Amino acid sequence: MIYKRIRDLREDRDLTQREMGIVLSCSQRVYSNYERGELDIPTEILIKLADFHQVSVDYILERTDKKETLK
Repeated sequence: MIYKRIRDLREDRDLTQREMGIVLSCSQRVYSNYERGELDIPTEILIKLADFHQVSVDYILERTDKKETLK
């Protein structure tokens, strides 16, 4: 699975892959592999991404088009 939405969310905030790696405590290469779908995103990282971008995990996984998280 290619995680297009994490790339789009990152680019919407004008962040580099290196900067996202810092946010997630991983290298730029690992983050790049997440975006390209070469590595499956671990649950802990998926939650960090959703929290950072203030979207739902389901939005990142393209299970919904609604960005909102449950309150």
